[in-house]
Amino acid sequence: MENTLLMKIEASYTLNFLVYIQNIFLNRQQNKDEWKFPYLPSRGEFQEDFEMRYREVWSEVARRISENPINDLEIFREKSLFYQRLFAQCERTLKEYEDIYHSFNVWWQSLAGQFAVESSISEQGQTIYTQVAEWLLEKGITPQKELTISLLYDDCLLADFDFSSYFAAISIRDFLVEKELIDKLTGTFFTK
Repeated sequence: MENTLLMKIEASYTLNFLVYIQNIFLNRQQNKDEWKFPYLPSRGEFQEDFEMRYREVWSEVARRISENPINDLEIFREKSLFYQRLFAQCERTLKEYEDIYHSFNVWWQSLAGQFAVESSISEQGQTIYTQVAEWLLEKGITPQKELTISLLYDDCLLADFDFSSYFAAISIRDFLVEKELIDKLTGTFFTK
């Protein structure tokens, strides 16, 4: 049996935007020693049941990306998905949401954004690929499709990381220090 694993690691626009929004929300509730990137002194309001809505949006977005990763940028451009479901609906909040959206987009398209996030794990990515490929060969499993790993710049604290069939969303921190990462990734192959 030969290695047939195809694995793609890319930093999702949409899931990272959700982490960005999550961090803005959490920064309002934490003291400044616990603030996360980005710190934006915002006066905009979030929906009262933000955390529940966030989990719902996260699950929907992760499912859509796992079904067709090429749609990530299209989903990111669905501003109403984020604004209408996560932010209080008023003119001032719409303006603040647009500022958050543009702030993320400028950062993400710069060398300090998506490129830096993806580059931060390039060496570890090869190690992970080798370990997963060896595990598949050892178990006699032939992958049915490409394994997609969506890399997050920070931990998602308000929703569960999604590990589904051939898809995983993993933070840089977990990528670099998580000892059970291979077990979690190999679980995406749903062995019988």
